[in-house]
This record gives sequence, C-alpha cells and structure tokens, in this order.
Amino acid sequence: MKQILAIIGPTASGKTALSIKLADTLNTEIISADSRQFYKEMRIGTAVPYPEELAAAKHHFIQNKSIFDDYNVGDYEQDFLQLSKQLFQTKDTLILVGGSGLYIDAACKGLDNLPGKNEQIRQALTRDLNKNGIKSLQQQLLALDPDYYQKIDIQNPHRLIRAIEILRQAGGQKMADLHRQTAKRDFETIYIGLTAERSILYDRINRRVDIMIAQGLVEEAKKLYPYREQNALQTVGYRELFHYFEGQYDLDFAVSEIKKNTRRFAKRQLTWFRKNPAIKWFDIAYDFDEILDYLKQNYNL
Repeated sequence: MKQILAIIGPTASGKTALSIKLADTLNTEIISADSRQFYKEMRIGTAVPYPEELAAAKHHFIQNKSIFDDYNVGDYEQDFLQLSKQLFQTKDTLILVGGSGLYIDAACKGLDNLPGKNEQIRQALTRDLNKNGIKSLQQQLLALDPDYYQKIDIQNPHRLIRAIEILRQAGGQKMADLHRQTAKRDFETIYIGLTAERSILYDRINRRVDIMIAQGLVEEAKKLYPYREQNALQTVGYRELFHYFEGQYDLDFAVSEIKKNTRRFAKRQLTWFRKNPAIKWFDIAYDFDEILDYLKQNYNL
C-alpha cells in the first residue's frame, strides 16, 4: 500500500528541516499542509521555507494561492487527493508536512460535508460583530461548542462566524461530530510528531519572531494593510502589526503580542495533535537515525 508520511508539530518545531532530510533519504516529494503558507503575498510572516530549502526537495502547495482567492479546507482536500494520486504513480511514499491540524486530517482522513454558506446567518453575525465586537462572537461559539472554542483562533472573526454558521445549522451536533473523518483513503498514514519542553519551544518561537522582524515583516505587513479584511490576513503576525499601523500599539508591544499569540497558537496546535494516538513523538533535538530506524522497523521504509 502507498504511504503518506505526515510530519506534524507546533510552529517552530523544525518540521521543515526534518521533512527535507526525509524527502532526500526516501527520494520523494513534500506536500505542504500549512494553511498560512499557501498565500504568495505572505512569505515572511508565515515562515515559508527559504529558497535553498525549497530547492533541496520538490515542494507542493507553498505560495500557490493569493490572499484574494476563496480557498478553504474542502478545496484543499480535493487538491491534495488529486495531487497525491498523480505523485503515487511514481512514488511509494509522499511526505505531508504542516502544523494545521484540520488540513492534516482533511488530507489523511477526509472531512464530512459541512453545512454550506447561509447568508442570513452570516449577515446577522457580521452585524453583531460590528455592533458588539468580537467578544460577542466568542461567547456564542463557547456556548455552542466549548471543545471547538479551545481549538480555533478565537481572535479571527471570519473563522468565528463560519464556525457559528455551521453549528447553528447542525442541529445540536458539535464540530467533532461533523468532522467524523470516515472517508476512504487508498494509502496508509504514518505520523511523526516533533515536540519539546514548553520553555524550549517558546524560546524558539520568540527567536523566530525576532528573525521575521529583522527580515522585513513590518514592511511586508504594511504592503498588505490595505487588504487587511481578507480572511487570509486574519492571522498572527499580521493582525498585531495592523493594530500598530492604526496607532493602537507601539512597535515593541506589537512584537510582544506576536510572540504571545504565536505561543498560544502553538499550544492549540499541540492540543489538537495530542488527541491522535497514532502519532509517534520525537523531541526536536532528535537523532535522525533514530527516526529512520523507527520507520524501517515499523513500516519497512
């Protein structure tokens, strides 16, 4: 049977480096499942692999969309299935890498069809947002589905509106019920997770943000500021700088908020992944040969 080797973990855990080493060793290609790295206008703030990293192994689904494209997890699932079918014609194993748990699940397990758009609900929620602020939406989602509230970015109004819109149409079902993930797959998924002690991971996150600022994240965000209402830009690293441009934050505080919110994002990522018992976890200071031995002994890779 064909195999997907899914390299998962929180932001700044070293997934890119490991995936490139594995791709080189296994003579295969990498498919991204990082929902922030799809967008070509968002290079620095999403930690897109460096050009030399992209050149070291064939990558797919990195900077292949625009922030103006209407793209969601359902679209990604279909794109992944089409691409993997094509690549499996010449490869026995493909590498899937990313920190977006929902997109990993969509690729490897499939998602049930969620309720479609309901303009009446969506417009009412948008009016509520404009009148009462984001806290009102947060409270509604918490009441509807406390578990899902803990997983998503509750500072993203677009995601809040979509989640409430779905749940109001779902007849009392929770997101976990809707995401039953029972679709048939013609491949086996092997999960490798990277993790670290919280203090180490948080230090890596803080240093990564400093590097992003040095590389020009403020300038990148300034170019995108006119389009700040786009859904793709409702994300950590850009949202805080938009507040800086609007005079709500000074730059030092905006940077500290990026670090804080990225740490919170990493915590949510780990919460999502740790519910999957199939993941074999390795410390970020891993011995590459140890991972290879695990794959050889258990999966004949």
